[in-house]
Amino acid sequence: MLTIDQATYDAIIAHAKRDHPDEACGIVAGPEGSDRPERLVEMVNAAGSPTFYEFDSTELLALYKQMWANDEEPVVVYHSHTATEAYPSRTDIGLASEPGAHYVLVSTREHGNNEGPVEFRSYRIVDGEVTEEEVTVVPELAPVESS
Repeated sequence: MLTIDQATYDAIIAHAKRDHPDEACGIVAGPEGSDRPERLVEMVNAAGSPTFYEFDSTELLALYKQMWANDEEPVVVYHSHTATEAYPSRTDIGLASEPGAHYVLVSTREHGNNEGPVEFRSYRIVDGEVTEEEVTVVPELAPVESS
C-alpha cells in the first residue's frame, strides 16, 4: 500500500496537468528503508513526448547523488499517461528498475490540463510483474518516531 500526504498527491496531479499533452515524470524521495514519500522532485521529460517519458540522464544522476548524500531513496517514481489509462505500458514495465519503489501513474486523458478528476493509481513492478496496490491519501504523514 502507498500512503502519501495530500500536498504531495496534489503536486503530482498538478505537474501531470501542467505538462499535458506531454507526459510528466518525477520522483518522490524518502529516507532509506522508510517507505515515506517526503520530497517531491519534478523532473524534465527529456523525450518531450505525449506517449513516452524519459528522465534526463544528467538531471537523474544529480538527483541520485543528492539522494545518496541524504541517505534517501526513490520511494515513488511517477509519470503521466495523456491518452490512455493509468496502467503501466510494456515500455514502463521494461524501464522499472527500482524494485522497492511505488510506480504511480496519473492519467490526464479525460480532462487534459483542465479542471476535473484524474486517474491516480500505484503499482509495484518487480521482475516484470505488475501488482496494483491501494493508495491512501492522508492530510500529512505521521511523525517519525525517534528511537
